[in-house]
Amino acid sequence: MRKDKQDLTESDLPKLAQPAVRALRNAGITRLEEVAGLTEPELKQLHGIGPTAVEQLRRAMADKGLDFSK
Repeated sequence: MRKDKQDLTESDLPKLAQPAVRALRNAGITRLEEVAGLTEPELKQLHGIGPTAVEQLRRAMADKGLDFSK
């Protein structure tokens, strides 16, 4: 399966396990700013998002001054 050019140029998500990538893609999420629009419980409800993915996303967002929605 190949990534299309849009995924390569527009996504700033960290490298995640494939189930987490699919979960975010199925939710229409391709940017950290979109992840930051979710609460942590909302993110955890996505099938394929586990504790490791949550922590990876938390760190990537923190590097950009972002955090989960309250």
